[in-house]
This record gives sequence, structure tokens and C-alpha cells, in this order.
Amino acid sequence: MANQQAKGLKRFINAFYFSAAGFKATWQNEEAFRQEALLLAAGVPLALWLGHSRVEQLLLIGSLVLVLLVELLNSAVEAVVDRVGFEHHELSGRAKDIGSAAVMLSLVWAAFTWASLLF
Repeated sequence: MANQQAKGLKRFINAFYFSAAGFKATWQNEEAFRQEALLLAAGVPLALWLGHSRVEQLLLIGSLVLVLLVELLNSAVEAVVDRVGFEHHELSGRAKDIGSAAVMLSLVWAAFTWASLLF
């Protein structure tokens, strides 16, 4: 649990370690995150090579980073829903479906961005 009394630099350091723990947990437990991270790892060199300007390179890379951001949020929603219970509930299913739709939309946006800038 976070130290609610931490202030200043200590709070910043704590936040760094909590974020690192979040990345580690997501990497270990979410195959989709690992796949999308590998997509980013492959996409960054390609974006730097294929982008004609810094803006194009940033748009190409940023669209892939957006996918990871949305996947992290989706994984957090899924973890909370699963924490509440594994039995089927309409609202739990809806929450997971909405998170999945957000990830899909970010992937479509990334594909659209790459297609628009490269073709």
C-alpha cells in the first residue's frame, strides 16, 4: 500500500517503484501487453527509419505507445473486475468488453496512422 505520508522527492521515488511494479505485473500476467510491447520494440526503429520528419516519427511511435497505455488501463479494469469475483455478472462483462473495445480502437488508430503516413 502506498505511503500516504510521503511528500516531495520520497513521493516521487515511491511512485516510480509502484509504476515499475505495475509494468512488471502486466508483463507477467498479460500476453496482449507483451505482444504489444514487442510491436512497439519493432515499430520504434521502423518509425525512425521510415518517418520523413520528427513529427512523422513521433506520430508513428506515439500511436504504438497509445496502444500500450490503453492496454495498461484495460488490464487494470480486468484485474479489479476479477478481484470482485469470477462469477458472471452483466456489469463485469460490460466493463471488460468496453476495455477490450478501447484496446481495439487504439490498435485501429495505430494502423490508420501508420497507413496514412507511409502510403
